Amino acid sequence: MMRFAKLALLLSAPLAIFALVIAADRVVGATGPGRTYVVRVDLPPAGGEIGLPRVDGPADASRPLVVIDAGHGGHDPGAGTGDLKEKMLTLRLAQSLRDELLREGGIRVALTRDDDRYLMLAERSSIARRLGADLFLSIHADSVESGDARGASIYVLSDRGSSQAAARIAARENRADMINGVALARTSDSVSAILVDLSQREALTASTDFARLMLRELQGRLRLRGNTVQSAAFAVLKSPDLPSALFEAGYISNPDDQALLASQQGQAAFAQATARAIRVYFARRSGASPSL
Repeated sequence: MMRFAKLALLLSAPLAIFALVIAADRVVGATGPGRTYVVRVDLPPAGGEIGLPRVDGPADASRPLVVIDAGHGGHDPGAGTGDLKEKMLTLRLAQSLRDELLREGGIRVALTRDDDRYLMLAERSSIARRLGADLFLSIHADSVESGDARGASIYVLSDRGSSQAAARIAARENRADMINGVALARTSDSVSAILVDLSQREALTASTDFARLMLRELQGRLRLRGNTVQSAAFAVLKSPDLPSALFEAGYISNPDDQALLASQQGQAAFAQATARAIRVYFARRSGASPSL
């Protein structure tokens, strides 16, 4: 009888432990007031690639095309703990720049998003490449939990950031089928690697030229964090044959930066300076007067 009791106790112990685990999970893991558990999974759109946005400006396809990317959107608000979130600030800046370019004429413009919707990083640069863009500019705003950091920065692609701050920002935020019109599938691995490398070098040179122009034009119009172009491994800049830059408009966590960027005056200053930089960039690329 004693042996049977010991055997029953031995067999029932695991069941008791299992029951306790289930009970604890229901008590601790149960949702209730103030508790919401959401798991988001990024999936590609049904049917493959997403639709392309509208291209505004001249109907002449020979005119240069700029694709402006407003960072974040939808369920991804970006930086900001108050009423103004990064996703809305970047959208306003992108729309202001588009309107300024269209007002002056001669340049075609498309926005990766013109409303509050979510796009994956790969989709943003893919939109620009599929449209055949000549320049891609992604707009963001930074944030820090403490300190009085403020000012805008301009980034181009680098495998290793030019500063610890650049690496931090990039961390917070693939081989292509075609490179400059050449199908990589029709080339050997060694030739493909050379094509990719040459294309990346050319695109990086053009990106840096534009970023320097943008930095020059913004001097005296917006507060800048530094006077040099930064580099970081931003995924959104990794198109191998598309000149691209990323603009961190300022620190949304800084009251002065936030107030300026949220104002019509600040948005107009950004749009006018950046539009000027874009026009000078295309003028130089086309061989027009370098005095612009």
